[in-house]
Amino acid sequence: MLQKGDRAPDFEGLTGDGRNFRLRDYLGRRHVVLYFFPRDFTPGCTKEACSFRDHRAEVARLDGEIVGVSLDPADRHAAFAEKYRLTFPLVSDTDARIAQKYGVARLGGWLPSKRVTFVIDKEGVIQEVIHSEFGIDIHVDRALAALRRLQGEEK
Repeated sequence: MLQKGDRAPDFEGLTGDGRNFRLRDYLGRRHVVLYFFPRDFTPGCTKEACSFRDHRAEVARLDGEIVGVSLDPADRHAAFAEKYRLTFPLVSDTDARIAQKYGVARLGGWLPSKRVTFVIDKEGVIQEVIHSEFGIDIHVDRALAALRRLQGEEK
């Protein structure tokens, strides 16, 4: 798994709304809270997605963007986003290439990816890695703390 201080690998993938997401489009412009989650519509993943949704305004105020990634296909992401009013990109990684680049794939991508959040600064460097399968709430809390540090609001 990638660590704090590593350069975040670039990737692109189809989002639930049919657009092509590219990490490189955010370089120099916005911090990215990139979270990998196992599966749409499961209780833990729904709680996590809704938590990110509920904190999106604060993430934006801290010059960040939230992006979710899972092995689910784009049409499933679309249904998930619609049902839970998710207003950030959900990237489909059906071949697990993105998960493998970040070291969060399980069994070569045959199983859903690990629950890991990476906070990536505007220069493309990973500033925080949050790995907790069951501590859903710590992902948002620690991501916000990292963004506050990046904006000089917290030491």
